[in-house]
Amino acid sequence: MGHICFVSLFPEYFEASMGCSIIGRAVRRGELTWDFVQIRDFSHDKHHRVDDTPYGGGAGLVMKPDPVVEAIEFARQNHPDGHVVLMSPQGRRFDQHEARRLSRYPSLIFVCGHYEGLDERILSFVDEEISLGDFVLTGGELAAQAVSDAVCRLWPGVLGNDASSEDESFSEGWLEYPQYTRPVEFRGMRVPDILLSGDHGAVDAWRRRESILRTRDRRPDLYEKLRHSISPKEKRRLGIEDAVKPLVPKNAGDDISETTPDGTNSPVAKN
Repeated sequence: MGHICFVSLFPEYFEASMGCSIIGRAVRRGELTWDFVQIRDFSHDKHHRVDDTPYGGGAGLVMKPDPVVEAIEFARQNHPDGHVVLMSPQGRRFDQHEARRLSRYPSLIFVCGHYEGLDERILSFVDEEISLGDFVLTGGELAAQAVSDAVCRLWPGVLGNDASSEDESFSEGWLEYPQYTRPVEFRGMRVPDILLSGDHGAVDAWRRRESILRTRDRRPDLYEKLRHSISPKEKRRLGIEDAVKPLVPKNAGDDISETTPDGTNSPVAKN
């Protein structure tokens, strides 16, 4: 059983995300537990302020170290095995590999910042920083929701059928193959015959091929990282060819062209 703790100014964010759908059912079954720590409870200000103006000037407000650190320490006391993650744009980029790594911890404590940032000294009290991506959010709560959801579904018992987590987009790095259900034909679009054949080996091969091709066409950045894992023998068996061929210089003085996915040549500008 895994546990999630959110250290936040707005814990109401998590009532919905931890109470709905698969995660909510896991909580009700006792496969997953969660709680939160309200940072404002640790303010020493009579108005319960947790922020102040930045030293050196500048716009916005910065979260004070004392209430945040005391909230983290309180969470650690309640969950001594908790791994403390600060949601931060300066952190390690989150992906499925990171979700698997974090799922090895039995308890996670997510610290959610707000305003213009946190006092730098707070970083000494967290184990690591994680970033959801290169964009700006109002606060760390939405990022913590996304990361915690991705991690929770990897903990045993949360999905009910643990095989489900192994058969999804990014589980092996590849995008997921196309999925179909009834009816067989919908508005002129028919389910591929191979999926109706009952030949499980052929279905597995089709799904593998479609995952690779979909990744190649939709996420060439991922494909470049993973293409080494496809052996020449498997490429031949699945009938897969690389979408983009390496740049090949023509005769001296000619332009260099590269083959694009549609089979045409596009000139590459010279400097």
